[in-house]
Amino acid sequence: MRLVIAEDSVLLREGLSQILARFGHEVCAGVGDAPALLEAVAAHAPDCVVTDVRMPPGLRDEGLRAALQLRTEHPALPVLVLSQYVENSYASDLLATGDGVGYLLKDRVGEVAEFIEALERVAAGGTAIDPEVVRRLLAPDREPAELRRLTAREREVLAAMAEGRSNGGIARALVVSEAAVVKHVRSILTKLDLPPAPDDHRRVLAVLAYLRHPDRSPATAADPAPAPARAPRHPA
Repeated sequence: MRLVIAEDSVLLREGLSQILARFGHEVCAGVGDAPALLEAVAAHAPDCVVTDVRMPPGLRDEGLRAALQLRTEHPALPVLVLSQYVENSYASDLLATGDGVGYLLKDRVGEVAEFIEALERVAAGGTAIDPEVVRRLLAPDREPAELRRLTAREREVLAAMAEGRSNGGIARALVVSEAAVVKHVRSILTKLDLPPAPDDHRRVLAVLAYLRHPDRSPATAADPAPAPARAPRHPA
């Protein structure tokens, strides 16, 4: 896989490049600011992008806004955000753009192999979302009325769905039966007025799009095409 990395810390950028090379991936460009990221993608047409959030020139949300621009210009380009920060509005905008998106927090990636697995899952059209990012997106002060209908267990299942887990993965994580997970998922989709979808990825996109844009119709929120289903493990 050919990647472009955007990270303003030289040490982190070089370290990440070496890790990716060790796992057989090629970093065709490593850049330190948002304008250079856009230029590198135009020049190299990578298979995937990994970007930080706060980058020069403003050290605010330039990397995330560049990721959104890339998804607008190249909708099929997988993008994984790797950052210390959660930018709520832009994060949910990015996660609602379609297949192949992820948002991981640097300090919560416990194993290199798990990071590589998450990256490859995003590159294949799946999702990889840190539970803390999910928690911020589901914060009570941002909830539509429909979300308040969910039970505590349904919120746990919804958070696991947003991480990209399959029904089997959710069942193992919550130590319940897969049949119980199916029942919870159906209840969640009903309470959020979202129709059932063929796989976890499409359900995640529908739920996140709905939470970001509660005035959207369920059919609009679920428009992105489904990605191949798999049972992912998410970095702790």
